[in-house]
Amino acid sequence: MLKVMIADDEERICKLIHALVDWTSLSMEVVATAHNGLDVLEFLKNNSADILITDIRMPGMSGLELIQTLKKEKPEMEIIIISGYAHFEYAKAAISYGVGNYLLKPINKTELISTLEKVRDGILNKRAIEENTNQLIQKNEKDIKRIQRLLIDYLLEQKCKNMNLEELNEEYHLHLHPGSFQAFWLKMDGMTKDITPNGMGIVMGKVEQLLEKSLEPICIEMVITHKSTSCIGVINYDTANQGEVKHILKSCLTQLEYEKTLYGDVTFSMALSKATNNTEHLVDILNEVELLIKERIIRGTGKILEKIIIEKKVRDQNILETYLRMITRAIEFKNPEESEKTIQVIRDEIKKSKDLHGYEILDIIHACGNLFLSQISVENRQEELISFDERCEQSRDLEELLAVLKELQDDHIKRLRKQYEDDVNRPIRQAKQYIQNHYSEPISLETVSEIVGLSPAYFSTLFKKYEKDGFAKYLMNVRIEQAKIILRESNMSISEVCKKVGYNDLKHFNRTFEKMTGVKPATYRKLYG
Repeated sequence: MLKVMIADDEERICKLIHALVDWTSLSMEVVATAHNGLDVLEFLKNNSADILITDIRMPGMSGLELIQTLKKEKPEMEIIIISGYAHFEYAKAAISYGVGNYLLKPINKTELISTLEKVRDGILNKRAIEENTNQLIQKNEKDIKRIQRLLIDYLLEQKCKNMNLEELNEEYHLHLHPGSFQAFWLKMDGMTKDITPNGMGIVMGKVEQLLEKSLEPICIEMVITHKSTSCIGVINYDTANQGEVKHILKSCLTQLEYEKTLYGDVTFSMALSKATNNTEHLVDILNEVELLIKERIIRGTGKILEKIIIEKKVRDQNILETYLRMITRAIEFKNPEESEKTIQVIRDEIKKSKDLHGYEILDIIHACGNLFLSQISVENRQEELISFDERCEQSRDLEELLAVLKELQDDHIKRLRKQYEDDVNRPIRQAKQYIQNHYSEPISLETVSEIVGLSPAYFSTLFKKYEKDGFAKYLMNVRIEQAKIILRESNMSISEVCKKVGYNDLKHFNRTFEKMTGVKPATYRKLYG
């Protein structure tokens, strides 16, 4: 029997959940109830439970904090969260911790039982694998699924071009039949970086399940896989059902758009290829949706994208040449304003080219990022380029794309500028440090310029540029400040103070001190000593 614990700050909810289910028929038993997260943790110190059903909001320790703790301490425990419509942001956070099962209040008996059955089956499957029960069968099924999903990768890479139906069935363990074939590409864009990889796997897994469940009634065979923020599929169906395909996919997209607030500031879009009755055209329809999904940059998100004319020609070379010329100048002078101008020029040039496709705009921005990184010294250039491309792929329109490019440029221009300023300032810092350490000794401009490795004339100009006061004035300030400290904190004679701070002429010291402070050294001591 699987052990179940129920946690909700309302006792009536705990009782309701307990009463709704015939636990024995599910091979389960309720071992405890609790009304806050702290009580749950206290119980689990000395007891065990396989499943926790918890409200997302409770006093003391919220369900969210409880989930975060349990996922660290008891990662094997399955958790079902309960949430109201007003608390979707908490359910979203729970998903980011790897919890994919949630129920909405008021609790529906059918949904509760269905969720418990799914969780139970998952637990039992895990245990069967751990105990090597039916391991070979499960491994075989898993391998077949993996091989089938490889078909999508190979089609995109054009590795299995022109394969007929029989060859595909044999090589990929499929059950394709004569009929229609269509490809689709579903894309989630937006603040996806806020979702952990584990959470993203859960989200896209749910999207895949939704598509499979919706398409199953009309499909003879389907291969669907998800990678990163995309869900890609090829479906085989009786030609008589062709009119239903778009309707079903539109319904799936509408449902995802309706629920998108659960995942944050995201949007969903879908590309749908034309139908073909020839498996040798599968590469073509996959290539079609790969290009089509990029049309959301122009046509907008939240819709199904169809029909694209692919023009095989080199375009917009002038844009890239202009960009390279301008960004090279911005890099040379480490100038953020010049860098900003390149973004505006790219924006204007793209908007002038009214017949550009979405994939062409993406290609231009990708090329700009590549050109930029090729012109600067970057420690991990390939990793930076991959990260840049991934962020571009998650952009919904031209402005988001330009924002990604701008951020890349700004980060590196600022780094280059700081590095340049540090290099220029280094001799000044060395000189100031030397003065602080040797102010009591004879110091000259020539001596210090030699120490920092610059000519006296250039060093003098550079020092004045960064310190405003010249070298002599800076040295005088340091010596007089030190003299003030000694006068306040010691009984040393004025002549001794004079020598201590690097002056050999007492009259000159007295005049300089009075000029800098307004009083003679002896008077200063009386006032502040």
